[in-house]
Amino acid sequence: MIDPKEQQNTKEATNFAKYTGIAFQMLATIGVFAFIGHKIDEGRKSEKPIFTALLGLLGVIVSLFQVVRSLNKKDK
Repeated sequence: MIDPKEQQNTKEATNFAKYTGIAFQMLATIGVFAFIGHKIDEGRKSEKPIFTALLGLLGVIVSLFQVVRSLNKKDK
């Protein structure tokens, strides 16, 4: 029989790993979008980083969508 305390520790470790992975996925998604925007601004020689800001915001939206979708999928 598994000790309830040991089972709780295992569940906490699993949750920690799951949410840490989600955070790194968000960071990577936002970073990729912002990097692409930066390269576009760099290529256009823009004074204001418009594409960096817009694609960074789009990256936040996409990453939030991914998080909500993955959390809904794991709950079922």
